Amino acid sequence: MASRAKPQKRVRGAIDTLPSGSLRVRVYAGIDPVSGERHYLSDVIPAGPNAANLAEKARTRMLAEVDERRNARTKATVNQLLDRYFELLKAEANTQENYESLARNHIRPLIGDLSIGKINGELLDSFYKECRRCRAHYRGRKYIEHRTNHDHECNEKCRPHECKGLANGSLRKIHAVLMGAGKRGVRWRWFGVNPFEQADPLPAARPEPKPPTTDQAAQIVSVAFADIDWGMLVWLAMVTGARRGELCALTWERATLKEGAGTLSIESSIAQRGGRTWEKDTKTHQQRRITLDDATVALLAAYKRHCAERAGIDDMPGKARIFSSSPDGSTWLKPDSVSQRYARMCARKPLQWDMHIHQLRHYSATELISAGVDVTTVGGRLGHGGGGSTTLRFYSAWKSEADQRAAGTLSTRLPELPVALDPAGSFRATIQPIEDKHYQRIAADLRGAITCGALKPGERLPAFEALADRYGVVANTVQRAVKVHRKEGLVMVSRGRRAVVTQRGERAAEAMA
Repeated sequence: MASRAKPQKRVRGAIDTLPSGSLRVRVYAGIDPVSGERHYLSDVIPAGPNAANLAEKARTRMLAEVDERRNARTKATVNQLLDRYFELLKAEANTQENYESLARNHIRPLIGDLSIGKINGELLDSFYKECRRCRAHYRGRKYIEHRTNHDHECNEKCRPHECKGLANGSLRKIHAVLMGAGKRGVRWRWFGVNPFEQADPLPAARPEPKPPTTDQAAQIVSVAFADIDWGMLVWLAMVTGARRGELCALTWERATLKEGAGTLSIESSIAQRGGRTWEKDTKTHQQRRITLDDATVALLAAYKRHCAERAGIDDMPGKARIFSSSPDGSTWLKPDSVSQRYARMCARKPLQWDMHIHQLRHYSATELISAGVDVTTVGGRLGHGGGGSTTLRFYSAWKSEADQRAAGTLSTRLPELPVALDPAGSFRATIQPIEDKHYQRIAADLRGAITCGALKPGERLPAFEALADRYGVVANTVQRAVKVHRKEGLVMVSRGRRAVVTQRGERAAEAMA
């Protein structure tokens, strides 16, 4: 009877010979979740004497990627991934528009058409290098950058293009977009591993706040109060450290104008994108209440009466905006207009400084920290998240300054040192060290008990704890007293046992007799 042939094991993957002599390796990688079609990993090995071995290695590598789920399971491009990501992203309108703008201007033109499976570390390094080279990604002939795309007469703002790379802040936002899309892709099972994790981590931002000095702040307030409305906004920005959008959103019902109990509630903010503005939550989505000093409360009360008189009413409605271009407070100021007015004010005489309004927030924070206020309280007034960690990271230099002052204050309350330094830098005694009278008293009593015979040779001394309780001292003081008699030979001390009176103690007693 003929033997039955054993079934051959099915080989995964295929190696085909192309007309050119090259070998094409294909491995089945499942169903494409985007198109619903069968998805294959493929690679082409050039013809040559080792082509067969290289093709087999490529097949083995791709099989391992499929088994370990490291391969992309779709032929979708980066553009398709971003489209789906932005479609499902839940973010504030301003944030999402910023992300989509970065993707439209930088990600899509450079790597948008590439298949996700082709993203690797080398490609990402080249992508970020190009972003650092030129934000316009231009490599052709020089051209004129016009100030507008509409018909116009050129002026000094229309100038030849100069390549300027993106700042680290923009690069970090681009990386955040790619990483966010990659994480969603892993969750959607488009691929097993986030391909954008292969990029080198971008350097963390180094906060360098530059608040105005005390003299500069005084001059800023003096110039701003030439217009009472503008002066009050600048003053509140300086006192509260509120963001510009939070100041624009303030209403009179959020201000408690009671002497000794004045507060200002920060509950919302005004956002702006181009000419469009809207009211939204604060940056950290947290409401906070800021305590006001009596001088600021009096200023706000006087300003409220001023606004009511200008509007021709007895009192301002609670819903009216504190800072408004309308007499009745029915509209809010635009945050960009506030920033531009502050920058122009500082640039003009007599100030002539290059400053922005956010520096008033830094001024409020640094002055509080320099005055010794803890960072948790400062962070609460500023609306920082993280329980003060954000505040400490931003204003660590001023925290060090406050710590130095604290050390100087402590040094004035410390006891006088028993030593000092001479002009040569060496130690010299200045006052006599204070003797510990407690241990001297214990030592004298023990010596008296030994010499009078109350404690005979071979007898054990009372336990250290008992002597400490009797004299109201710590055990170390008793040990110090016993150590004196051990050096004199009156007692013998061994580890784990109580001290014992020696024969020398008996001779001392006889000598006293």
